[in-house]
Amino acid sequence: MAKPSSMSILAVCFLLFFTRFELSSAVEVYQTFLQCMTNQTGPEISKAIFAKTNSAYTSVLQAYLRNARLNTSTAPKPEIIITPLQESHVQAAVICSKKVGFRLKIRSGGHDYDGISYVSDLPFFMLDMYNLRSVTVDMADLSAWVGSGATLGEVYHAIWKKSKVLGFPAGVCPTVGAGGHISGGGYGNMIRKYGLSVDHMVDAKIVDVNGRILYRKSMGEDLFWAIRGGGGASFCVILSYKLKLVPVPETVTVFRVQYYMEENALDITHKWQFVGPKTNPGLFMRVLLQPITWKKNRTIRTTIMALFLGKADEVVSLLGKEFPEMGLKKENCTEMTWIQSVLWWSNIDDVNSVTPDVLLDRHPGSGSFMKRKSDYVSKEISKPDLESLFKQMIKIGKTGLVFNPYGGALKEVSATETPFPHRDKLYKIQYSVNWVDAGIEADKQFMNEIRTLYGYMTPLVSQNPRGSYINYRDLDIGINKLGGNVYEEGKVYGKMYFGDNFDRLVKVKTAVDPGNFFWNEQSIPPLKTAA
Repeated sequence: MAKPSSMSILAVCFLLFFTRFELSSAVEVYQTFLQCMTNQTGPEISKAIFAKTNSAYTSVLQAYLRNARLNTSTAPKPEIIITPLQESHVQAAVICSKKVGFRLKIRSGGHDYDGISYVSDLPFFMLDMYNLRSVTVDMADLSAWVGSGATLGEVYHAIWKKSKVLGFPAGVCPTVGAGGHISGGGYGNMIRKYGLSVDHMVDAKIVDVNGRILYRKSMGEDLFWAIRGGGGASFCVILSYKLKLVPVPETVTVFRVQYYMEENALDITHKWQFVGPKTNPGLFMRVLLQPITWKKNRTIRTTIMALFLGKADEVVSLLGKEFPEMGLKKENCTEMTWIQSVLWWSNIDDVNSVTPDVLLDRHPGSGSFMKRKSDYVSKEISKPDLESLFKQMIKIGKTGLVFNPYGGALKEVSATETPFPHRDKLYKIQYSVNWVDAGIEADKQFMNEIRTLYGYMTPLVSQNPRGSYINYRDLDIGINKLGGNVYEEGKVYGKMYFGDNFDRLVKVKTAVDPGNFFWNEQSIPPLKTAA
């Protein structure tokens, strides 16, 4: 047997030394941080702090990790996870993270598609807000205080418990966390009637970079403006929101209809562009374009999913005049209560078989492998271009598109009223691909598919800048690396997300967090990072 060389022995010794040094450093950081947190809040805080060596660390991290693509052994993880049990724990986490020199990323529901809240190549701590999820509905002024850790399902359930004729305009997925969704300008199927979630945000409770708890009055209107669509995690930790509720009718109507390319899917999709964004604001019709195999042939299926804030006869009559090509009949429609429509949109077809209590389920199963991207359309896509798009989708493979109509109340608000700049667009496109096979090859295949389709769409979507939606995080469009060029790097994706509002967001960031403590790969940068 050959003896090991002196060089190999040296390499092993160096590796052992380096590993021990890393472990020693990690232990020292944890002990310093824990001591600081204990001094700030008391010894009970130790139950809410998880180092990588803690046996519960992995289960806490994975509990709200929604994208399996990022749930791998090699994915870089937070050095420490903090799960605050009360607001003072958040204040302490900010103060103590700064003390030990780590930045703090904030997770509410884990639906940020590229995992910005729980993955990073740079060392970080993660603040997981899931314990701070109270929802208090005040019927006197028709409002609700919503904790950032609450899910949208919990918000809707709390409203339903108090009133059957009130709702809130937010997303259709009940496990989405309110924290990130609302601060990013969240939307749902009442967007055309009531606009964005932030259009109904009247106050907020935050922890700033200095660990102070502030409300709208004490934080100032500039910061309050920024967190109404600019993404709260760039500026502070949002503890809770005060939201004005909106009226909903006792009876609403939903329908789902499908068309294939061999029938009239192309005509339907083309005509929808002239109706969906311009019809009655109480009608939201989402279009899903999916490449599938039908009758042994590869084709495109167009599905229209709709919510109408009214009865079936009314929407059938309306679309009979505005969109006769659909051929919508009353038997295609189902009347129900608004809370039942929330269940229906979360893929529960038989809404009479369950109660709204299912909205309290925070763990619907492990996330799939996925990638999402987004675009905005300013001018209707021509029928020949749509036909070419259909063929391209079939050729590329599995990636589907979702068209979400704008117009109505969304367009009535100025593009500078909140950081969200896309109010004048016809519709938003979400690119969507999911897969089941783990591994590098599957990742490469499907990531290439969605990027290819995104590239193909370049001449058909908004320009100068090409638009993108902040809540559909997409690291493909740019990253800031926390170096000396954070502004220039941030401007690349910042203009796509926020248009002309980006520079105002930068000014707010510079004023409230000049040291860039609240950083992530797509956060708003300060003009110059303080030394």
